[in-house]
Amino acid sequence: DVLALPIFKQEESSLPPENENKILPFQYVLCAATSPAVKLHDETLTYLNQGQSYEIRMLDNRKIGELPEINGKLVKSIFRVVFHDRRLQYTEHQQLEGWRWNRPGDRIPERDIPMSVGIIDPRANPTQLNTVEFLWDPTKRTSVFIQVHCISTEFTMRKHGGEKGVPFRVQIDTFKENENGEYTEHLHSASCQIKVFKPKGADRKQKTDREKMEKRTPHEKEKYQPSYETTILTECSPWPEITYVNNAPSPGFNSSHSSFSIGEGNGSPNHQPEPPPPIVDNLLPTSTPQEAQQWLHRNRFSTFSRLFTNFSGADLLKLTREDVIQICGPADGIRLFNALKGRMVRPRLTIYVCQESQQLRELQQQKHEDGDATGSTFFVYHAIYLEELTALELTEKLAQLFSISSRQISQIYKQGPTGIHVLISDEMIQNFQDESCFVLDTMKAETNDSYHIILK
Repeated sequence: DVLALPIFKQEESSLPPENENKILPFQYVLCAATSPAVKLHDETLTYLNQGQSYEIRMLDNRKIGELPEINGKLVKSIFRVVFHDRRLQYTEHQQLEGWRWNRPGDRIPERDIPMSVGIIDPRANPTQLNTVEFLWDPTKRTSVFIQVHCISTEFTMRKHGGEKGVPFRVQIDTFKENENGEYTEHLHSASCQIKVFKPKGADRKQKTDREKMEKRTPHEKEKYQPSYETTILTECSPWPEITYVNNAPSPGFNSSHSSFSIGEGNGSPNHQPEPPPPIVDNLLPTSTPQEAQQWLHRNRFSTFSRLFTNFSGADLLKLTREDVIQICGPADGIRLFNALKGRMVRPRLTIYVCQESQQLRELQQQKHEDGDATGSTFFVYHAIYLEELTALELTEKLAQLFSISSRQISQIYKQGPTGIHVLISDEMIQNFQDESCFVLDTMKAETNDSYHIILK
C-alpha cells in the first residue's frame, strides 16, 4: 500500500483545522480528467501521458481587499514533480541521479513555452531536475503548459515484470517578494496525485477504469468518486527548500569596458571569493533549541517537534541511528538520521576559470620576451560546478559569475590549435577533464549588449 505523506494530510499540524473551509488566495487547475476508480474520501488520481503538454490554469481566487500588497506585482510559482510514496522519498536524490544518468540532458518536467500564456521569466535550475519556476501576474490570465518526461514504472523494482507504476505528486508553491525583492514569502501551496504512462497509456488506463466502473452495481458505484474533467490541486504544506549559502558579494559587470569583470586577477587579501555552491540545509551543532525546531519543520519532521522540544543542534547530532529509529520508528527514523548526517554531493564536473585582464596579458608578454617561464605573481580562479554538462548550463553559470543575464552571452568558444575558436557543444563539455583550468577572454558580439566568451 502507498504510505500517505504527513505533509499532504490536512489533519496534521501543518494545516490547522480552521484552514479547511477558508477560501484560498489561488487555485491551480490541471486540465486532465481524474480517475473514476477512486473511492470516496480518497485523494483524486490523474493519469498523464509522457511528454504530452497539459494546461495548468493559475487562478486568482482572492476576495476583495485580500493580499493588497501583491496588487500590480508579480508572484513566483515553483512547479515540481515529487514522489508520493514516502519510501521513495528516502532515496529521492539517488533515484533522480539514476534517472539523470539514464536520460542525459532531459528534465522531468518541462514547460511548453509557446503554448503557455502569461508566464514571465521561466527558469529551470540545472541542479534540480524535477522543478521549473516562473513569474506571473495574478490579475491577468495565466496558463502554464507542462510536460512530464518520466513514467511511473521507471522507479519500480523490476523483478518479475508487470509491476504497477509508482504515483507522483505535482506540487505548486507560490511566493511574493520580500523587502529585498526576493521571492521568499510563502503565499500558497497545492498539489495532486498523478501517474505517468507511456504515450497513449493514460487514455487506455482511463478507459479501463471507466469500463470497470460500468460493470459495478449501483450500490458499489456509490462508494466511488465520479470522474471530473479537470483536477483541482488541493492545499498542502510548502515544499521544504534547499538552502543556498551566498554571503559573498556578487561579481560586478563593468559597463565601461568591452568585457566582464569578476574581480581583480591577483591574490590580494581583499579579494572576495566566488559564492560557494549550494549546500543542503544541514543542522549545525551550534543551533539553539529554537533553531533546531525550525530545522525540523523545514525538513518535514513537524510530527516529532514536540518530542525534541528542548533538543539543541548538538543534542540531535549526538543521537545514533538506533536512537532515532527507537524514538521515531523505522521509516521516519531512517529519514531523520539521513537528514541529520547529510553531506554535500560532489558535482559531476568542476572547472576553474580566471578572467584574462590587461595585467595578465602584459605579464605573459613580458615573460615571453624575457624567456622566463616562472613568476611569483599568482591569479585567482573561480570554481564552476556543472551537473547537466550542457552548453546551456555553462552559459547560465558564467552569467551568474558575471552577474548578467544569460541572454547577454552570445556564444562560448574554446581556443583550439593554432588559435582557432571552436564552438562549445554539450559533447565537448562532457569530454572536459574534471578540474580543468581556463582563462576567460571576452569579445564584443554583433549586438550592442552581448558578448562572446573564449576559454583558453
